[in-house]
Amino acid sequence: MKKLIIGIAAISLLFSCKTQNVATPKQPIVASINLVDVEDDKVWVTVDPDRFSSEITTFYIPKTVPGTYSTDNYGKFSENFKALDYQGNEMPVTKIDDNSWDIANAKNLDKVMYQVNDSFDWENEGGVYSMAGTNILKDKNFLLNLHGFVGYFKNMTEEKYRLEIQRPAKLIPGTSLTVSQSLDSNDKSSKTDIFNLNRYFEVIDHPIMYATPDTARINIQGMEVLLDVYSPNKKFTAQSIKPSMQKMLSAQKSFLGDIDNTNKYAILLYLAEDDKPDAGNFGALEHHTSTVVVLSESMSPAALEKSMTDIVSHEFFHILTPLNVHSKEIHYFDYNDPKMSQHLWMYEGVTEYFANLFQIDQGLITNQEFYDRMTDKISISRNFDDTIPFTIMSKNILEDEYKDSYYNVYMKGALIGMALDIRLRELSNGESGILDLMKKLGEKYGKDRPFEDADLISDIVSLTYPEIQQFFDSYVSGSTPIPYDEFFQKVGLEEREVMTEVGFFLKGQTPYIRANQQTMEIVFRENVELNSFLTEFGIEGGDVLKSVNGKEYNIQNVYGLIQISEEWKEGDDISMIVMRNGEKLELNGKITTPMDTNKKLVEIEDAPAAQVALRNAWLKN
Repeated sequence: MKKLIIGIAAISLLFSCKTQNVATPKQPIVASINLVDVEDDKVWVTVDPDRFSSEITTFYIPKTVPGTYSTDNYGKFSENFKALDYQGNEMPVTKIDDNSWDIANAKNLDKVMYQVNDSFDWENEGGVYSMAGTNILKDKNFLLNLHGFVGYFKNMTEEKYRLEIQRPAKLIPGTSLTVSQSLDSNDKSSKTDIFNLNRYFEVIDHPIMYATPDTARINIQGMEVLLDVYSPNKKFTAQSIKPSMQKMLSAQKSFLGDIDNTNKYAILLYLAEDDKPDAGNFGALEHHTSTVVVLSESMSPAALEKSMTDIVSHEFFHILTPLNVHSKEIHYFDYNDPKMSQHLWMYEGVTEYFANLFQIDQGLITNQEFYDRMTDKISISRNFDDTIPFTIMSKNILEDEYKDSYYNVYMKGALIGMALDIRLRELSNGESGILDLMKKLGEKYGKDRPFEDADLISDIVSLTYPEIQQFFDSYVSGSTPIPYDEFFQKVGLEEREVMTEVGFFLKGQTPYIRANQQTMEIVFRENVELNSFLTEFGIEGGDVLKSVNGKEYNIQNVYGLIQISEEWKEGDDISMIVMRNGEKLELNGKITTPMDTNKKLVEIEDAPAAQVALRNAWLKN
């Protein structure tokens, strides 16, 4: 970063005063973000509370936010923190850690102000996932995951907030929030958008992306969906993506039936450039009525459509949980000393399961494609300790002992959902499954009535069957691995090992490569058997990939490599440069079809009619 030079606008903010007698007991906390006077990719943020009655207060920027399940320390992106009294004078401040500042003489405190850097510009993005990160690109794009900008005062997270965002007039907000007012500046070059929110959670639960207009609106059975796209090189537009999103969302609404938790939803898609400092990891972060998606602009249209279908469908199903069904740990989330819930198997696992199940239920994929996805998850989940009780792992997911197991919530968590669904179908003679259970839990609780974490399993048992207690005791809160073959047998399926065509760098959802986050390098994995092409070509586990056909690759543009590999043709020449044990090697050869052994889940011929009937009830709701 260049050395900061405070501009005139910032100085005027610093020395402005607030008349002491204008505050009222019901004044909301006013959080202001200035997206106009950007300096070195930094913006000024001001948080102005009502008068304090206490002698000391603490101001926080979140350490952890819901949905990430990691310690990210968003306060490290802030600098030049100042506390001002009612005369505009700076007050003493004690910085406690990256995310918190103590302020004495709080009765005299008017407001705090600080500058925020964007995470995309930091080396390795400061260890923050891009979809939970921030982007500040003056006059072009502002990706506001607001937990990276707006903080809160101790014991004041339940107070009302007014969010005021000054932005260039040519940029518009993409968000599921409703703009209460939009005020023009004197010269019409900027506007100030005002949003009214009931508590701090609503601030961070509503990301906003400012960019030049590229939006599409989709109406799905009375639900309005906003699709907002930022594609820096205009490779994609909202209108080009709209048909696939409309098809997917229509299928999801049809799958959900009469479950209807929101009438407005926003999909904010940020497409990153591969060859510039930009977002470096891809995926999505859910919110109750929106999702932030970060993908590579270099993807092919078909690959983007598939990724959006898989990713956004997962995030959208979060309207079931945790939006509609969640514990007190989620509802009253402590952003700087979080207490985690036992039930990641439901929040993320069941959500991921639904993101796959609805596609077979609605005819978007074939039975075999669904089976292949589930067996991929089984294969990946076996890389983790299968005896760790899922509830214990979930409760302690921020601890060093368990944090590396988080990816397994999308694998074994989804498989828990699958096995529970089959068991419920079995006990009900096919009449009801896990979607029906989630509907019952939603009716019992709802988005404003959180459950006690320790009570959920017993509540599920009371809403379903006594036998379900044994399921949870064994496979969720117990250490017994799920006997998948037994569950598949119930629905007339069995696993067989066959040789099948795979990707050059991916075997289903299992990659042959991994990322070295410290060096940003692509490394061929040591603990998996490589496919036939890589083996015959001379690649070994531990090799560091430097270039392919003369183009250099690292984790910043690895998605581009995967996409271009889909266009490779058998017999074409190919060259790779790798580093092996510190030595540079150049490998040359011909492209061959990559093959690998796969356990394939197939339908048993002449399976008993009862098993076939149960399978149909399971897959077709």
